[in-house]
Amino acid sequence: MAGNLTRAEARERARLLAVESYAVELDLRVGEDRFDSVTTVRFTGLEPGASTFIDLHGATVRRAVLNGVELDVSTYDAAAGRLPLPSIAAGNELLIEGECAYMRTGEGLHRFVDPVDKKVYLHSQFETADAHRMYACFDQPDLKAVFELTVHAPEEWLCISNSPAVREGTTWRFEPTPRISTYITALCAGPYHEVRSEHDGIPLGLYCRASLAEHLDADNLFEVTRQGFDFFHRVFGVRYPFAKYDQLFVPEFNAGAMENAGCVTFLEDYVFRSRVTDAIVERRAETILHEMAHMWFGDLVTMRWWDDLWLNESFATYASVLCQAEATRWGQGAWTTFANVEKTWAYRQDQLPSTHPIAADIVDMQAVEVNFDGITYAKGASVLKQLVAYVGLDNFLAGVRDYFAEHAWGNTTLQDLLSALERTSGRDLSSWSKEWLETSWVNTLRPSFSVDAEGRFTEFAVLQEAPADYPTLRSHRIAIGLYSGGERVKRVELDVVGPRTPVPQLVGVEQPDLVLLNDDDLTYAKIRLDERSLRTLVEGGISRFDSSLPAALCWSAAWDMTRDGEMRARDYVRLVTAGVGAVKDITIVQALLNQARMATQQFADPAWAAEGLALQADALRELLAGAEPGSDHQLAYLNAFAQVATSEADLDLLAAILDGSAVPAGLAVDADLRWTLTRALVVGERLGEADIAAELKRDATASGERSATICRAAIPSAEAKAAAWETILESESAGTTLRATIGGFQEPHHVELLEPYRAKYFAEVGRVYRDWTFDSASRFANGCFPALLIEEETLTAAEAFLADGDVPQALRRMILEGADGVRRALRNRATDAG
Repeated sequence: MAGNLTRAEARERARLLAVESYAVELDLRVGEDRFDSVTTVRFTGLEPGASTFIDLHGATVRRAVLNGVELDVSTYDAAAGRLPLPSIAAGNELLIEGECAYMRTGEGLHRFVDPVDKKVYLHSQFETADAHRMYACFDQPDLKAVFELTVHAPEEWLCISNSPAVREGTTWRFEPTPRISTYITALCAGPYHEVRSEHDGIPLGLYCRASLAEHLDADNLFEVTRQGFDFFHRVFGVRYPFAKYDQLFVPEFNAGAMENAGCVTFLEDYVFRSRVTDAIVERRAETILHEMAHMWFGDLVTMRWWDDLWLNESFATYASVLCQAEATRWGQGAWTTFANVEKTWAYRQDQLPSTHPIAADIVDMQAVEVNFDGITYAKGASVLKQLVAYVGLDNFLAGVRDYFAEHAWGNTTLQDLLSALERTSGRDLSSWSKEWLETSWVNTLRPSFSVDAEGRFTEFAVLQEAPADYPTLRSHRIAIGLYSGGERVKRVELDVVGPRTPVPQLVGVEQPDLVLLNDDDLTYAKIRLDERSLRTLVEGGISRFDSSLPAALCWSAAWDMTRDGEMRARDYVRLVTAGVGAVKDITIVQALLNQARMATQQFADPAWAAEGLALQADALRELLAGAEPGSDHQLAYLNAFAQVATSEADLDLLAAILDGSAVPAGLAVDADLRWTLTRALVVGERLGEADIAAELKRDATASGERSATICRAAIPSAEAKAAAWETILESESAGTTLRATIGGFQEPHHVELLEPYRAKYFAEVGRVYRDWTFDSASRFANGCFPALLIEEETLTAAEAFLADGDVPQALRRMILEGADGVRRALRNRATDAG
């Protein structure tokens, strides 16, 4: 694993120097494995005579010259990624000539060969600190500089970076950037398909592989982009700060997207080659707007160190949903999706043993790598939503505008933002920060009331709970909604403080069918339903809501009660199968069906699991038969049915849809759906290797290869699992192969085949973490953890592994999270059986 820059080292280096500019020249015509990289960096020494180091990983350094003096390149440590710089001067010019390696794991400069046309595509991914895999640099966010890039590339290639370029034959000369951090510099190169447009004076570009050009829905992508710029220009008060805005959908991308300044990269799955539900289109729009918000939060103003990663991610998440709600066709339904998807993620993450404050303590780069999680993104955004309810949206946005104006092109800390918000809101936010940003875990809110003989409340209070290990009771701004017949008959808004908050406004009010704490989803807290409210849901009341948001909050409460063992898994599954057919919001439909399956396979008594899957399959067959032809619901029902189909009759139906003999009206059995059906039939032992090969011949694309890899690893035989395990251990240099193989290997329908791999996992994970790149190692550590072996033996094995005091902190966190999932499932299975 690469060198691990510590916070102390970064602070010391920032004390010693200020960077002015980089001139980087790359030659991409050298070969299939390596490329030439020449960097000239100019910087000021703030303490002349001091020594420091520059970052460059895995390179062959041919020459290094500091202020005209040749450096001893034998002092360069390729594994640690550091070249010592002795005795810097007041003014410095450093030249480093070398050869760097293309990556196959998604970090640095990644190289991909399209299996369709054998064309080569490159893209960079530098967050958190992988820019020094492509060029020598001081790779930390607070050492901003101007970047000037020159690239020599094959004649048929396009080259795209942070700024516009002039092409001179096979040479691309990019204009100097403004002052930006290394991790948001970028380069993409290859025979990309290009679509151009313009909006409000901003040049716009879309790019994808040539073999995917027919599937690039440019009109929709440009529409969301234009809506985003208009909204952010209005609310941020600062125009988009870069010279152009390109969005590239790149192959084998490791994340959802990356906010490179003016050169945003996205997961290629967002180019929809098959039909998807509107939930996926909505998710893509949120991602587009999230990355666009980063042009201000993160790129224009950047956190000083990764302690304040949330200043980037939480703000971008909140701003993207606000934009979706105010400026796109999804409207206020965007907040429903946020409540049901993002906050569910946050609640789960915040209850793990690895929970941490939003404003985290990041001591080194390995610590920040594991903090791109539900707390940094979703909890942080939820807390910002709570802050807006507290100070008012106008005051909040005024503070954001002041923050941008004061700190443009600079680096900031949490206090810089709080100061701006305090000025515009007139509120002291120090206690709010301590409660919400500097503490961990999530509070639980419960209604407490009594009712007289006439059915009216004689008292009403909100109870707030916190576990002993995380005892903070926070101040919450909440609404309480009273619902009867699906309609809200009364709403009160108040501040909840301490363990018990009386609500005198409800005394004398008739008890409704359902009491919903945190109506309108103003705060970040788990909510509980009283017995009557829960009975209303179970008896069908959840299908009568006029609005999607209260329904989503009730569904979320039921799921959270299930995860916490307060509701039996089988009761949750029955609730979903009875009520999901009335849910109109497709995002909620897909989430509920996934959670019901998870509840059956992980939380339910194993003796009931087969019945639970059959219950879901029966309900989905009926829903599929009655779905509107060609609708999103029809596709969602079939996708979910394929994951729970186990009976011969269910598998017969899937086979008939795949071979075309019984395709539901309006359903397009396209490439991705064929793979979904194929996997289900492989798992059901109806299809095998020959059928997978035939399907791959039909779909000989990169997506087809990934799907075939998943299917092969999902074959329910000891031989297939052994082959998949060997592929996993050999796949560090091929990130997509690793992800796909793990996805099929961890097939929940045949858990017994995974028994031999518990011991093998713990025998390998330490070596993998030590020898692989961080991204691949963490994918192995998280993805191959024996989470489906819900047995005490798994916990014992994890504890034995962690007993070694030399386990790195980031790996320790991953193992603890995996073990916590097993422990929760064991507890819930006991609850369900009892």
